[in-house]
Amino acid sequence: MAATYLHVTMTDSVRRAQERYYGHAAAITDAHGRDPLGEAEARFIADRDSFYLGSVSEHGWPYVQHRGGPKGFLKVLDPGTLAFADYRGNRQLLSTGNLHANDRVALFLMDYKNRARLKILGHARVEDVRDNQALAVRLAQRDGLAKAERIIIIDVVSYDWNCPKYITPRYSIEEVEESIGPLKSRIAELEAQLRSLQA
Repeated sequence: MAATYLHVTMTDSVRRAQERYYGHAAAITDAHGRDPLGEAEARFIADRDSFYLGSVSEHGWPYVQHRGGPKGFLKVLDPGTLAFADYRGNRQLLSTGNLHANDRVALFLMDYKNRARLKILGHARVEDVRDNQALAVRLAQRDGLAKAERIIIIDVVSYDWNCPKYITPRYSIEEVEESIGPLKSRIAELEAQLRSLQA
């Protein structure tokens, strides 16, 4: 766990809960500044086609939204900055509104196949695509800029990798197709041999 992540998340109430249930609390060291993303984190982010974005409303209610796109749609601009294009959805704009009131966000990036999870804390801001065309082009998904309305830029505070213990493996259609590809080929081969024998 990166030092700043521990410093931010292990609040007094969390430490009291740890003492109550486990008899001791996590040791907290002083954290100075932010924890930049490393190469392992950048590779993991580039390989994701979705993530969960947590924000908080001005009334204190948390909200979690799923964001999806082609692999790498969440871009690492530099070790301390992430960004993605925000496309038109159901027009509720809950996350967008929350970010105007409270810029704190939490991201969960899941790799179900390999049972890995990366959690990122940061401060996010929303920009209109018309105000930053160069970045909008860089972040554009396969549909181009036609439906992109906003850019979400996240200044990373810290991150943490979770253990795989309770992550249930799941597979994308592409991963399943890749796994069963050799079986399908072998079945086609055997069917062809059977037809040949029957003829």
